[in-house]
Amino acid sequence: MTEARLPHLGEGIEKASVSYWHKSIGDSVKEGEDLVELVTDKATFNMPSPASGALKEILAEEGDEVTVGQVLARIG
Repeated sequence: MTEARLPHLGEGIEKASVSYWHKSIGDSVKEGEDLVELVTDKATFNMPSPASGALKEILAEEGDEVTVGQVLARIG
């Protein structure tokens, strides 16, 4: 199983809010495909999937604040 973690976002940015999941649990996802939209105080961006497979778990719901390195989802 691969963990999708919030990547380092840039100097001084340590957290983001989950805005929108592009996939639901059970959906197929390809590596590099948009997985989740995140919002920081400076930008909105889409985080790509780190692996191909099925989205098994979503650990950060829309509206949640997450920190760099936090696991957002698991893909298997």
